[in-house]
Amino acid sequence: MTTALITGATAGLGAAFARRLARDGLHVVLVARNEERLREEAARLHEQHGVDVSVLAADLASDEGLSAVEQRLRDRDRPVDLLINNAGFGNKGTFLNVPVEDELTMLKVHCEAVLRLTSAAVEGMLERGRGGVVNVASVAAFVPRGTYGASKAWVVQFTQGVAKDLAGSGVRLMALCPGFVRTEFHERAGMDAGSVPRWMWLDADAVTAAAVKDLARAKTLSIPDVRYKVLMGAVRLLPRELLSKASTTTGRRYGPR
Repeated sequence: MTTALITGATAGLGAAFARRLARDGLHVVLVARNEERLREEAARLHEQHGVDVSVLAADLASDEGLSAVEQRLRDRDRPVDLLINNAGFGNKGTFLNVPVEDELTMLKVHCEAVLRLTSAAVEGMLERGRGGVVNVASVAAFVPRGTYGASKAWVVQFTQGVAKDLAGSGVRLMALCPGFVRTEFHERAGMDAGSVPRWMWLDADAVTAAAVKDLARAKTLSIPDVRYKVLMGAVRLLPRELLSKASTTTGRRYGPR
């Protein structure tokens, strides 16, 4: 039976991925910091879908937490066939208003964790000749807007580069770039998203459904929903200088979850 490991699995897109994959019959390993919430979610998924659900409490902002997840991904007796690198967060405020320590923590979770966990998962997948990794990025990757956008741009470039390196191996990698998703993401970061137009909001379950479909199609980049496909197509045609001014004027942070 196929097993998926999901980071940031108790809320937002992580919880949506867990629901979708469990419904599809996959066993799941849930990773997050709060063990109580993990166990509640695991019990719910097992009861609803009858799949095996295990939990791993780990803080991906710490080396200890990263090492624990790496060890689970390298366990040859309990292979992980699908990794969803979803854990992430946003910082409220512009670059000069956010403590450097918080920015470095973001880079550790968004970049170092993605690199290390992808590497750990791919080792076994290559041996078996099959597997998949979905690294959750954001449409912020395409807009010059602070450390969040920069970290997500790194996720996209890293994922597509590794996907090219592994072409023909049976192992697929894909960067998922949603826009605003109705989750706890902005509330937990203390961000006021009230000015975001209604048409820009996406449903978490719809995003995960699109991601699963695009991974099966061997896409290396997934931008869920035609609205954001059109918007990001336009963004790519605009001069970087104009984009920078626009994002500064609006003060918005494009982010998943």
